[in-house]
Amino acid sequence: MTALTTNLSLSFQDFSLQVSDSLKLDGITALFGPSGAGKTTLLRIIAGLEDSSIGHLALGDEVWQDSERGIFIPPYERKIGYVFQDGRLFSHLSVEKNLIFSRKRAREQSKSAHLVEMGEVIESLELESLLPRNPDSLSGGERQRVAMGRALLNSPQVLLLDEPLSALDLRRKAEIIPYIERLAADFRIPVLYVTHNVEEVARLARTMVLLADGRIAAMGETAEVLERVELWSLTGRLEAGAVLQAKVGMTENGMTSLNVEGESLRIPAIDAPPETLVRLRVQAKEVALSTQRPQRLSIRNVLSTTILRIDVNETVFAEILLDVGGQHLRSRVTREAVEELELKEGQQIFALIKSVSFEGRLLS
Repeated sequence: MTALTTNLSLSFQDFSLQVSDSLKLDGITALFGPSGAGKTTLLRIIAGLEDSSIGHLALGDEVWQDSERGIFIPPYERKIGYVFQDGRLFSHLSVEKNLIFSRKRAREQSKSAHLVEMGEVIESLELESLLPRNPDSLSGGERQRVAMGRALLNSPQVLLLDEPLSALDLRRKAEIIPYIERLAADFRIPVLYVTHNVEEVARLARTMVLLADGRIAAMGETAEVLERVELWSLTGRLEAGAVLQAKVGMTENGMTSLNVEGESLRIPAIDAPPETLVRLRVQAKEVALSTQRPQRLSIRNVLSTTILRIDVNETVFAEILLDVGGQHLRSRVTREAVEELELKEGQQIFALIKSVSFEGRLLS
């Protein structure tokens, strides 16, 4: 596990960034926040593309910037792979030559005997059929796959992805997300992933850093940060929910069974072998409650839960925090429903979730 240590500041005419913390990079870490929060600016500082920043930056034992000591390692000497929103491939080179260029550069600069192998990258990102093509002939999703491959072939210590899905339509996003999930798993390289989309955070990121107005508002495990009520103004109150970890069971009749702490969920069929661990984001507005286990109901998923907390605010709604075998789930119901059902903390309650709620929402 690699630590990224920052104590940085950068000021523009109408914006300032000030970040001071140590972040343990393991798997995919999301830099999340609204537009203008400073996500891309921070990523560019880490990459060495903002040389007007002041302070200290280190990845593990390697100091990349220390203003007091006059240290500033230029971008080409930092062991990073950077994927921009638009891919930025060399249009005069074929896909294969784009990859070879990156591989050759890594060989020239690296002192390590271990370099990411080109064959591994081509196989993992399924680039074989694209190799002879020109970047201008590729779809948006294909371009980003090639861009990720080129970044990997730098044999980086960390991959920096700057909103790689923002220019893609929903279909292309769905196609490329599994490839992003493979980056950290197949190559064991930590990923910093910039996005303003909470669904992408929930699906991809193990940990997250929440930025607002150039400052870190929160950081930690993704599920924990997204659950925090006081952060909903930043994470999106209408999209508030929870992330459940589950184990894949059998698939039949077009439905896959999942085990969540002994409770069963059925969702539209997914392509994952039994025993695989997956995560699911469940929005609070999609969870209904019943004081008794319902019978003869079209809703397939009924979970036995315990009410941990009831948050009542100035709206007509109440947010209910539920315990599912140690994991958390949220439900948004009306205050009227809370009163009529006589809900209280510590009460056993059944959570009802439609299977269609999970369509297209399998996480990793």
